[in-house]
Amino acid sequence: MSKKRIVVTGMGVVSCFGNDVEQFYNQLLEGKSGIVPIKNFPCEDYPTRFAGTVRDFDAGDYMDKKQARRVDPFICYTIVAGKKALEMGNIDLEKLDKKRCGIIIGSGMGGMSVFSDGVDTLLTKTYRRLTPFFVPYIITNMGSALLAIDIGFQGPNYSISTACATSNNCIHAAAQHISDGSADLMLCGGAEAPISPIGLAGFVAIKALSTRNDDPTKASRPWDRQRDGFVMGEGAGVLLLESLDHALARGAPIYAEYLGGSVNCDAYHMTAPREDGQAVANCIEMALANAGIPKERVNYINAHATATQVGDLCEIRAIRKVFGSHAHNIKLNGTKSLIGHGLGAAGAFAALAVIQAIRTGKLHPTLNLEDPEPELEGFDCVPLVAKDHKVDVALSNSFGFGGHNSTLAFTAYKE
Repeated sequence: MSKKRIVVTGMGVVSCFGNDVEQFYNQLLEGKSGIVPIKNFPCEDYPTRFAGTVRDFDAGDYMDKKQARRVDPFICYTIVAGKKALEMGNIDLEKLDKKRCGIIIGSGMGGMSVFSDGVDTLLTKTYRRLTPFFVPYIITNMGSALLAIDIGFQGPNYSISTACATSNNCIHAAAQHISDGSADLMLCGGAEAPISPIGLAGFVAIKALSTRNDDPTKASRPWDRQRDGFVMGEGAGVLLLESLDHALARGAPIYAEYLGGSVNCDAYHMTAPREDGQAVANCIEMALANAGIPKERVNYINAHATATQVGDLCEIRAIRKVFGSHAHNIKLNGTKSLIGHGLGAAGAFAALAVIQAIRTGKLHPTLNLEDPEPELEGFDCVPLVAKDHKVDVALSNSFGFGGHNSTLAFTAYKE
């Protein structure tokens, strides 16, 4: 049996660079940092006081105004990005078989703001004052569920939560539903809204964050010897995936082709990756096998590259293991250097960047890569300035706490 082809026919985003995919990628190409001081709550006594925050967000006509005020921001981001993906895909909801349309949009942390506010209510008032929406608005599946209720999609619908690998896991699972014939069309990706007192404090407590408060735009430094931790980001990214047959039948715009992917686990440590990168190497090899392509076709990797001491280099070691001498023909870049680490949304942001790179023939720079680690010798990580590059096959890597690894492969669509 020939493998069913799957294409990307729409994209949606909510980010520190706004809610438009073209604007999002243009600002990445310009090398503009989206990292700013946190203003939405007092954090003067925190050792980290900056992030890639979503600013001036307005759900507009994409959500009922009353519901938008009630739900956790991660749900708002999910619904807006999901509907924007449908918009970009020229979807006419009335012409779809909604029983064959599904949604898998996950979150690593879920409704952090609603949870925190609820705990505060419990401690300072009484359990009787707790909102009846408390549980529905903190659980990670509710973004997908409320979006489905809104647009009527009755196909596969759930969330996957694998920390920072969440989005890639969701995209991979959505593609599998199309591949096995249980869906024609899937919205998939990730959303996160962790920039709150409890979210910031949690990552401060494990000493994972940069403390470069004197110059936040210089704080996210993947592969740089002066890196001192990651920078938090937030928002949502959503892809509209369809079987090629379904897309062609409705005359859909096609922005890229999804070739395949894989997921696995380090089975090593709760927060630290295997330093030798072997499990990541295995994941990349499985993705190439699933995509059915030789490794020599890969010439771009959007790396996980969070700017942590161990994580950055274990990914480089994995790439060397898999690609050998061909690794030096592959361009790498780190989207998190510009927008921070979107946690459960990070893989979706990376997928958007990959698809836009395929479409435009331009790679955004890795910001702040001024003093590269010696292990980067021979690699082109697109430091500081964007580059023209005709992408053949691109990989997008995402790894999460718990040892969750995921790799996706995309290429330009050709008939």
